[in-house]
Amino acid sequence: MLSDAIRPGDGILWGQACAEPQTLVEALLAQRAALTGCSVFLGINYSGSVRPEHADHLRLSAYCGIGHNRALADAGVLDILPVPYSQLGGLIRDRRIRADVVMVQVSPPNARGEYSLGLAADYLVPAMEVCRAIVAEVNDQVPWTWSERLLKEDDFDLLVHTSRAPLQAPYRLGELEGAIAGAAAALVPNGATVEFGIGALPDAVCSALGGHMDLAIHSGTVGDGVVDLLRRGVARQVDAAMLVGTRKLYDFARDNPAIRLRSSEYTHSPRVLETLKRFVAINSAVEVDLTGQVNGEMARGSYVGAVGGAPDFIRAGNQSPGGLSIIVVPAARVVERLSGPVSVPRSDAGVVVTERGAADLRGCTLAERERRMRKISGNS
Repeated sequence: MLSDAIRPGDGILWGQACAEPQTLVEALLAQRAALTGCSVFLGINYSGSVRPEHADHLRLSAYCGIGHNRALADAGVLDILPVPYSQLGGLIRDRRIRADVVMVQVSPPNARGEYSLGLAADYLVPAMEVCRAIVAEVNDQVPWTWSERLLKEDDFDLLVHTSRAPLQAPYRLGELEGAIAGAAAALVPNGATVEFGIGALPDAVCSALGGHMDLAIHSGTVGDGVVDLLRRGVARQVDAAMLVGTRKLYDFARDNPAIRLRSSEYTHSPRVLETLKRFVAINSAVEVDLTGQVNGEMARGSYVGAVGGAPDFIRAGNQSPGGLSIIVVPAARVVERLSGPVSVPRSDAGVVVTERGAADLRGCTLAERERRMRKISGNS
């Protein structure tokens, strides 16, 4: 019973996206009536296990509307915390985001008895440092990876063993994505350190970098595209907060020291990012206006995205010697006026890439920005 570790009124946080401990989450939802008053902080929600009716006993919040969180937000049961990703670790440490109990999906232990976080370290690392209890799902289908925090059995207050496929996030890449990715990849210099935002377009750019040399990857998320870059020697090292992909990525990451999972307090830290030379940030958007303002949060009145790590990485790319920020977006999403909030201000605008080409907005007046953006928009 989860009540052995969780008390009514606790703040609960668990691994997000593909790192969700599915069995533990399902058990929590089934037992929620005995845990009335608990608050749950959700990350990316691919499983769809948490549904609006679960708000009868649980208070739900999240930093994003990605995946099934959109349905929770549309139902009015999800409180959104619109902050940059770099702030999440500090908010957890200050207990503004409560993490009394942390639920994690981990790999089986290695020969030294060390359990790996498997598919995500991100804000789990600071959460495990301040929580009262760690509840672990040891899933024998999760790869042992080089994660920043390794765990021993004594670290767990409750442990269950499972064998089930971890969640996957396959991206469908078509002609549109290929055209945008090719134009963006041409802007990335050899020897760059590259960041890829979450989603199909950034992963398509990753897949288009096969002709480059001597790349490093420093990112919040990485997908399947990094596998071929590492296999071919195009990239030498990956530092990321979490893996968001398919079995191809998970199998390649297994006991592979070239892929290191780091805390978000490292991957998104301004002090770390400012040391990276030729840092190129590649992120997508819900829409971009003619002045370079980015909406990464809302579409047609629904909360679908996040502030996320884009502001952190975009500023780092703009300030890095030889670096830049690239926003990849279909031409149809270049708009006269944003329909949602400004997630990234126009003062941070770099290069916007659509299937119609690239608009370099750096150093441009508002009039020149509009001229360049119209040229790559769907209304050019």
